[in-house]
Amino acid sequence: MKVLIWSKKVVALIAICIVGATGLLLYQINFRGDVIAVFSPQRRLPIYSVETQEKKIAISFDAAWGDEFTDDILDTLDKFNVKTTFFLVGFWVDKHPDMVQKIHERGHEVGNHSSTHPHMSKLSSEQIAKELKTTGDKIQAITGIQPTVFRPPFGDYNNVLIETAEEVGYYTIQWDVDSLDWKELGVQPVVDRITKNIKNGSIVLFHNNAKHVSAFLPLVLEEVQAAGYEIVPVSELIHKGEFTIDHTGRQQKK
Repeated sequence: MKVLIWSKKVVALIAICIVGATGLLLYQINFRGDVIAVFSPQRRLPIYSVETQEKKIAISFDAAWGDEFTDDILDTLDKFNVKTTFFLVGFWVDKHPDMVQKIHERGHEVGNHSSTHPHMSKLSSEQIAKELKTTGDKIQAITGIQPTVFRPPFGDYNNVLIETAEEVGYYTIQWDVDSLDWKELGVQPVVDRITKNIKNGSIVLFHNNAKHVSAFLPLVLEEVQAAGYEIVPVSELIHKGEFTIDHTGRQQKK
């Protein structure tokens, strides 16, 4: 009988120990979770769009491969009296320096799109800075102006990228309206995507060598202007100085 009573005491003691240990473990997990939440670095976002009361948007062209349609783009932009931003990759600048000069002379902003078009979230801060400096210097040598806006290839970014870009003088720019022109879906799908999705402060993504750009660009510009929007280069749309960016990537002036 004594053995049975002693066994019950042991079981009870073990149960108490288990309950206590479990509670302590849960407390530690919760406490550490709070600490991690407090001290984890805040996720940084690039600028996807801009908070503004003005009926104003920016359109932009990424240039990495080819320039077959760039003259047509420039002529169309002239026809509609529109100035935009061209984000250029370093090896595109090397291959088409005359076109870089022409883009600049026609009054458009030249932005940085990296040197070698890598996934920049996989690079170190030093490698990122080199990518930006190499292309920035090439652009400045041709245009006389150091770029201040940068678009990461593939839209790929992380905190290191955004912080490094800031340190070397760049605003990191994404987009909130993607034309999907690279999918070659035809003319009207691109026109519809733009005209149905833009709003005050939108940044639109095009590519300079999209197959149907010579056909859809005039239609887009005509409809956007008819809707009352002013089209400006990216650096004229974004807020300078102190600003915040909300969870959607929309830039707001402080």
